[in-house]
Amino acid sequence: MLEHVELFFKSIFIDNMVFAVFLGMCSYLAVSKKVATAVGLGAAVIFVLAVTVPLNWLLDKYLLQDGALVWLGEEYADYNLSFLSFILFIATIATMVQLVEIVVEKFSPSLYNSLGIFLPLIAVNCAILGGSLFMQAREIETLGLAFNYGVSSGIGWFLAILAIAAIREKIRYSNVPAPLRGLGITFIITGLMGIGFQSFGGMLTGGDEAPAEKDTTVKNIEEKETIKKEIDENEISYNEAIKKN
Repeated sequence: MLEHVELFFKSIFIDNMVFAVFLGMCSYLAVSKKVATAVGLGAAVIFVLAVTVPLNWLLDKYLLQDGALVWLGEEYADYNLSFLSFILFIATIATMVQLVEIVVEKFSPSLYNSLGIFLPLIAVNCAILGGSLFMQAREIETLGLAFNYGVSSGIGWFLAILAIAAIREKIRYSNVPAPLRGLGITFIITGLMGIGFQSFGGMLTGGDEAPAEKDTTVKNIEEKETIKKEIDENEISYNEAIKKN
C-alpha cells in the first residue's frame, strides 16, 4: 500500500509531466487560456493515461520484453519484440484518443469545439507517450502500479494546466509589460511553478532510514586514541597495546 501512495504523490508533485520533464507543453500552452477548456482537456488526458499505461504495460509484459512470449511455449522464449514498442504504444494511444473524441463530441459539443484540433492531437501528445515509456523504463512491476502511475501522471498534468489557466485568466487584467504579454509571461510563470514543484522533492525521503554506522575514519581515530591512552597509562610498547585492543 505504501508503494502505491509513494508512487501516486511522487508522480503528481515530484516527477510532474510538465514541471519536471516538460512533456505536453504544446497543449499546455495553447489550451490554457480558459479554465473551462483546461479542465476538459486535463480530464481527457487523465482518462487516456489511465487506460493506455496499463494496456501498454500488458503489451510490454506479455509481448514486447525479451522472453515475454514464453507463455506461448519454450520455443518462443528467445524472442525479443521490444523494437515494436513505439508502434504498439502509439497505436494503443491513438485508439483511446479516438474513443475520447467520440464521447466528448457526443456529450459536450461546446467543449469539443473549444478544444478544436488539440483533442485529436492528444494522440501525439508527448506526455501521453512519455507515460508509457517511463512506465517501461522504470520497470513498474504490477498492473496496479501501472494504473496508479497512469492516473497520477494524468492528475499531475491536469493540475499544471489548471493552475496556469487560472493564473492566465487573472493576469489578463494585470498590467503586464508589453514585451512579456502572452507566451512570455506564461513561460516565466511556468518556470517559477516548476521551481515550486521541485521543492516537493524531499517530502518522501525523511524518517525511514536506519541510523548510519560511524564513519571508518572516526573509528580509526578512536582506536588510535585508545591505544595512545593505554601506552601512556601502563607504559607498554605500541605493539603490545595493539594486541591488547
